[in-house]
Amino acid sequence: MKELTIVAAVENIETVTNFIIEELEKLNCPIKAQTQISIAIDELFGNIAQYAYHPDVGNATVRFEVEESPLSVIITFIDSGKPFNPLNIVEPDISLSAEEREIGGLGIFLVKKTMNLVEYEYKNGQNILKIKKSIE
Repeated sequence: MKELTIVAAVENIETVTNFIIEELEKLNCPIKAQTQISIAIDELFGNIAQYAYHPDVGNATVRFEVEESPLSVIITFIDSGKPFNPLNIVEPDISLSAEEREIGGLGIFLVKKTMNLVEYEYKNGQNILKIKKSIE
């Protein structure tokens, strides 16, 4: 398991993404999975950066774990900001045109569709959001 604790700020999305991609490359992770994971990081860490501590600033921890058989990665986002379960967001109606759809929710929808598992819990004053992606 590897961990990175960093200030939850939009400008740190790239640092978090690079941290995870470096670990994925060690596993010879396919580019498609790397891209899907990068999009998930952008969405999830971006949400923490924009909303968890607003208007203040706080830290977030990103944990990277590998699970064997099938080879999968588990990325966990932990923050001590306001309790928020993004899985409770109503899924957007993707049958509507972009102009007809309500703003928001599409990023979480994409994460849920591209990851094998997305879990949330609020425990000991922390938001804990876990995503899992098979890379075999």
